[in-house]
Amino acid sequence: MAKRHEFWLIPLVLLLPVLAWWGIPRIPPQRKLPVEAVLGGTRYEPTRLPFERRSLSDPADARPFIAHVQVLDFDDDGRADVLVCDAKQNCVKLLSASTGGTWSERILAADLAAPAHATVLDVDGDGDRDLVVSLLGDILPNDGVIGRVVWLENTSTGFETHTLLDDVRRVADCQAGDLDGDGDIDLAVAVFGYARGQVLWLENRGDGRYRDHELLNAPGTIHVPLADYDGDGDLDIAAIVSQEEEELWGFENLGGGEFRSRRLWFTINDDLGSAGLVADDLDQDGDIDLLLPAGDNLEVAHAHPQAYHGCLWFENRGNWKFDMRRIADLGTTYACAVGDLDADGDRDVVLVSLVNNWTNPENASVVWLENDGQQNFTPRQIDNQPTHRVTVAVGDLDGDGRLDVVTGGLHLNGPFDRVGGVVAWFQQKGQVSP
Repeated sequence: MAKRHEFWLIPLVLLLPVLAWWGIPRIPPQRKLPVEAVLGGTRYEPTRLPFERRSLSDPADARPFIAHVQVLDFDDDGRADVLVCDAKQNCVKLLSASTGGTWSERILAADLAAPAHATVLDVDGDGDRDLVVSLLGDILPNDGVIGRVVWLENTSTGFETHTLLDDVRRVADCQAGDLDGDGDIDLAVAVFGYARGQVLWLENRGDGRYRDHELLNAPGTIHVPLADYDGDGDLDIAAIVSQEEEELWGFENLGGGEFRSRRLWFTINDDLGSAGLVADDLDQDGDIDLLLPAGDNLEVAHAHPQAYHGCLWFENRGNWKFDMRRIADLGTTYACAVGDLDADGDRDVVLVSLVNNWTNPENASVVWLENDGQQNFTPRQIDNQPTHRVTVAVGDLDGDGRLDVVTGGLHLNGPFDRVGGVVAWFQQKGQVSP
């Protein structure tokens, strides 16, 4: 009898690997995408808005590493500038519009090891714009203690660099606000690291000195947007963690520098590829929601887009409850920005994609999601090139009253046939086609 039981174990042992091979990729269930997604990308109907693509940076750079772009009037001349973190030139630079539609470049600070994000604020209270820059130390995976947060002090002779935080692993983001209610500006920091990371808040002690407080010990923290998520009048912190776990965290401000940690959402799909976190009142109901672009496979040369890539909207329902809803499918989604692109009074979303593996050159690299006013979104393809878009911002770049789109490319992996550094799409005159 014992031998008979052992006989039936043989087909079971042979069958288990087959069942695992078939079943594990289907956990959790995946939504079906267009066939283009399976073949290496996603293609949508072309945009109804007229855009013109222009390169704002040096087009001769064969492999740019642009980590972050943002639109603002940095020099107070009434025209929009683009602030850029360049992880290849290891600098923060300002792109400004010149006469004739050309753009000039000015390096604000150099010798910054892989800058990932720049936050504009007046650190020393002297009435001008300083910068606080998050430094990865290395654009490639690295678990060494190589990260820093630096203050670029705006002086009469240029920007002077001061270190605010070191002895940490790679720093991906830093956001500014009065977190302890004492009237000065503190900092929230995302230490991405690699196998080890943190969420910190830095208490402003005056004279450029900060005391760090750990809120979470977890690798892969990307962004830490600040907002009053619970509507009680103070600033809270949100964070997306993307390495060993894929988790969304909230840190409730209790006052006096105390915070309560809350895990708001997680997924068992550890390959989701969370790529960032954006705070915005997407439904314009008076509270702050969160947008999560997902599709990061930047370090994998031949990874295909997956059915779970796209953009997730976390609707703020009050009392630290967020309802998750997928609003877009886009293979290898890496970043998003929010603005009313078609000027109809609601909030639209722009997504960018790596598109680092494809068989169809028409697959999308830049898409906008048209909001019908009820938070139903229709994807419209803006362009299929350049590829490897990792950062995006919206703003009126040419002062014509219409929102434009600016992106940055980080070309770690090939192919390199559609390369671009800082590239913008200027919205042109004309009616939106039906």
